[in-house]
Amino acid sequence: MPPYPIDPMNPEEIISPDPELEEDGQQDELFEHFGLVVDKGQSLLRIDKFLTDRMEGTSRNRIQAAADAGNILVNGKPVKSSYKVKPLDRISIVLPYPPRRLEILPENIPLDIRYEDDDLIIVNKAAGMVVHPGFGNYTGTLVNALTYHLQDLPMFQEGDLRAGLVHRIDKNTSGILVVAKNEKAHARLAKQFFDHTITRIYHALVWGNLPEDEGIVTGNIGRSVRDRLKMAVFPDGEQGKHAVTHYRVLKRLGYVNLIECRLETGRTHQIRVHMEYIGHPLFNDERYGGDRILKGTTYSKYRQFVENCFKIMPRHGLHARSLGFVHPATGKEMYFESELPEDMATVVGKWENYVAARNTGEPDEDQTVSS
Repeated sequence: MPPYPIDPMNPEEIISPDPELEEDGQQDELFEHFGLVVDKGQSLLRIDKFLTDRMEGTSRNRIQAAADAGNILVNGKPVKSSYKVKPLDRISIVLPYPPRRLEILPENIPLDIRYEDDDLIIVNKAAGMVVHPGFGNYTGTLVNALTYHLQDLPMFQEGDLRAGLVHRIDKNTSGILVVAKNEKAHARLAKQFFDHTITRIYHALVWGNLPEDEGIVTGNIGRSVRDRLKMAVFPDGEQGKHAVTHYRVLKRLGYVNLIECRLETGRTHQIRVHMEYIGHPLFNDERYGGDRILKGTTYSKYRQFVENCFKIMPRHGLHARSLGFVHPATGKEMYFESELPEDMATVVGKWENYVAARNTGEPDEDQTVSS
């Protein structure tokens, strides 16, 4: 049995309870996620088999686990998976959080649109915006905003969670995205991403001083075996998917570097996990260890300087700088760029000032711990 209840609406996910409610001992309300009344002519049948036949995409093992957790009720009382269903039984699957219907609601959210025609739209996504709805993020996403902006188009009237999307960037990554406006454009753009013919350039602020001006990171990327919320590099190639990142140093800023990354492949968290793998995690990347002072000195003023930078840019330093592709209808080469957002540009500027001050020969009152 999994440690937390199963969401029968999304059987691949294991849902964690709200930690605050769990700590306060207040998680005692149940919400119905699935319910039905058994037909009059139903013969006796184990409830796990009965529900497996009626809940598309849900395995018998998951139904049994839900029963073991006390989440399957018959006529208001919990039953085991061996319970024999009877005519007119009222069956409910209940969980300790409200159900999410995942209806895509159009939301009038301002978008930074850099280009638009009959086939596609180019959006400069702000850091903090989730691209498409999912567990914990059901509103305020890019898809909600697009569904409002493009509500007259058939593709955005069907409630598709990923309408028009051919790629995505992380919530706390800013930058350029292309979105298709019709099925033909969607298919042709998706094929370009699949064939790796799209040109994608990112700017990243990373810890440490890279030894070479240019380099390539190669290593299969897959789900971490230690932490399911992280990705990891599997250098032997026995797990994960092939991934290649090309990087070039743009600015050497003392204990950090501003680099350009070109993706040859497009794996989840690719730049973040590849840079961590070579010992240069992204600046303030909480998930991959960059939210600590990894390079620099023990001097208290330096620590305060870095902490101030973290406050200015309370997310990982990664920006989808540019995107190049062939227009799905005209066949014309298209190319779009996005300037560094204010938070990241400000932090880069602070590091430039820090380096300039050190180069003027000001006394070094601190003790270097790494460089």
